[in-house]
Amino acid sequence: MASSLFISLLLLLIISLSSSSFAQPSFRPKALLLPITKDRTTLQYTTVINQRTPLVPASVVFDLGGRNLWVDCDRDYVSSTYTSPRCRSAVCSRAGSDGCSQCFSTQRPGCNNNTCSGTPDNTVTRTATSGEIATDVVSIQSTNGSNPGRVVQIPDLVFVCGSTFLLQGLASGTVGMAGMGRHNIGLPSQFAAAFSFNRKFAVCLSSGRGVAFFGNGPYVFLPGIPISVTTTPLLINPVSTASAFPSGERSSEYFIGVTAIKIDEKTVPINTTLLRIDGTTGVGGTKISTVNPYTVLETSIYNAFTSAYLREAAGRNITRVASVAPFGACFSTQNVGVTRLGYAVPEIQLVLHSSDVVWRIFGANSMVSVSDDVICLGFVDGGVNARTSVVIGGYQLEDNLIEFDLATNRFGFSSTLLGRRTTCANFNFTSTA
Repeated sequence: MASSLFISLLLLLIISLSSSSFAQPSFRPKALLLPITKDRTTLQYTTVINQRTPLVPASVVFDLGGRNLWVDCDRDYVSSTYTSPRCRSAVCSRAGSDGCSQCFSTQRPGCNNNTCSGTPDNTVTRTATSGEIATDVVSIQSTNGSNPGRVVQIPDLVFVCGSTFLLQGLASGTVGMAGMGRHNIGLPSQFAAAFSFNRKFAVCLSSGRGVAFFGNGPYVFLPGIPISVTTTPLLINPVSTASAFPSGERSSEYFIGVTAIKIDEKTVPINTTLLRIDGTTGVGGTKISTVNPYTVLETSIYNAFTSAYLREAAGRNITRVASVAPFGACFSTQNVGVTRLGYAVPEIQLVLHSSDVVWRIFGANSMVSVSDDVICLGFVDGGVNARTSVVIGGYQLEDNLIEFDLATNRFGFSSTLLGRRTTCANFNFTSTA
């Protein structure tokens, strides 16, 4: 009798514990993060996506305006959880693909019958091709905004299979590109959908290791400094700026409304029509890019900007020296002081939707050191037929936290973190999990 009672109580305890464990909600992160590292040879920014079963750390180029994640499936793609959605399935529809593809060789990841296709796009070399749309497991760290937290998984993240030849021009060791653009299968949208948090992300680039956050803030950098941003509208370019795209597709890149450029509070005389996006052709405007190492200006803007900068520099007794490619304006460091914000040179102001909303660029982001005694203005000539009039490049973004709120169409910027006594390299990657 006692034995039966003991067994009954034991079974009740087991059932109670089991019920209690099943009742506990699964962990749902409020934000995710990815580390971003600058490649010294190509000046590209890379991140690591842990993908496949078993997990493989795939190094990919971080492409702010890219449509999607694409990886090379031609070489060494092995995963037991790889799937290729059937054509006209919900996944294909979400990816914007309505066609059917066939495989004319041995079936493998990237080559299956009755599947849909996407367009893996090398935005560095402007080369694109067709590739199979697929899903696979991705593992990523959560964050509380101050440290990494628990690792979470997305069992069916959508990506596109690329070909090995598309890797030409990308940083050594990378196997594709991680597209963060405004697209249904851009990584920010997929991360938000997987964990039901806001379609918002922030990027903080560094000359070493920076960080990208997905979801809500805060954004906290050592020594415990929370970063806030000033916001301005994100603009939509109605015409795609990708290397190849279907008719009617909007650009997945991020445009903002620069209305004037100033140097030391003096307006640069430019044709401001070039700063607006043409609604028919999609030409013009200002976009933000992580695949352009330096800011690129349409020729007439570049010439006016450089001339104005040279005048201001001469007024400070800063001596111009011979140009060093790809830069047009270079200077001796002899009469140039150094401050917490970089070289003490004329300040550049990008005026946004209102005269009091200004993105300020100081010496740390305007001057590139090319030798011990020569610095160059880190802006380059984009040609007379530039597709986009102003492309704000990676160097000008470093140590600035920038935020993209896709739900409200707002862009946030901190201006340089150096003024707040921290940098983008100061995120604490020590895990709290």
